[in-house]
Amino acid sequence: MIEAPRRYPMPLTLSVLIPVYNEIGTIRECLRRVRSVPVRLEVIVVDDCSTDGTAPLLGELRDQGLIDVLVRHEQNQGKGSAIRTAIQHANGDVVVIQDADLEYDPRELPSLLEPIADGRADAVFGSRFLGGPHRVLYFWHRVGNGLLTLFSNMLTDLNLTDMETCYKLVRTDLMKMLPLTSARFGIEPELTARLSQAHARIYEMPISYSGRTYEEGKKIGWKDGVAAFWHIVRFNLLTPRAPLYAQAVRVGAPAADRAGSDRAVLAGAAADAQGS
Repeated sequence: MIEAPRRYPMPLTLSVLIPVYNEIGTIRECLRRVRSVPVRLEVIVVDDCSTDGTAPLLGELRDQGLIDVLVRHEQNQGKGSAIRTAIQHANGDVVVIQDADLEYDPRELPSLLEPIADGRADAVFGSRFLGGPHRVLYFWHRVGNGLLTLFSNMLTDLNLTDMETCYKLVRTDLMKMLPLTSARFGIEPELTARLSQAHARIYEMPISYSGRTYEEGKKIGWKDGVAAFWHIVRFNLLTPRAPLYAQAVRVGAPAADRAGSDRAVLAGAAADAQGS
């Protein structure tokens, strides 16, 4: 068991993990948006053997200071493998997964950090289905997301609204202790199962979502959705469980004992980000 800190000193360092595969059209803008967030950042990019010219562009962006750590897979291994590689290089207080396709807005990260920074949470999920603005797209994708989240909740005994969300912020020491093995898109149900098994305190907060079409480069398909049901069963019932994460701050602990400046720093960052 790992002892979690009571709260983090401010300001936090957020390690942004960006798995990339053939995103030459969006990765520059993605990094620009991430770097505009008024939070101390560590940007880690893993190129999963892109073939469209993304690789040399990433080298240029690293030289321009937009990337702190750049790793390249010599063979395409999948999103899950890229994320697991990035986790190994993370040195910040909190990690977050950021897709390179501009579907998720980094300006919302300061707000999502608040429950971790003030000691309430070990992980925060940004939910696309809690009332935030979103692009209207595929009906059956929404149905599939709902069914997957419901099935996951039945096995984890959580009450999430969006298990498949990309925006999962997790304390770095907790993330590094989770026995993650997924190679592809199974990383989302696996991460959810492992956090539940670790007894992590999870919060959900609404986020916006600007989904893209398959013509615009969306990669996940119906086969990945079907496979996700198997991943939910596998990681909840058939594989070794994650170790418990000991929490120094328990539910119901008084909140008045923490410095007000902690919340003020992130509140100011959130306001700055939304105004940029």
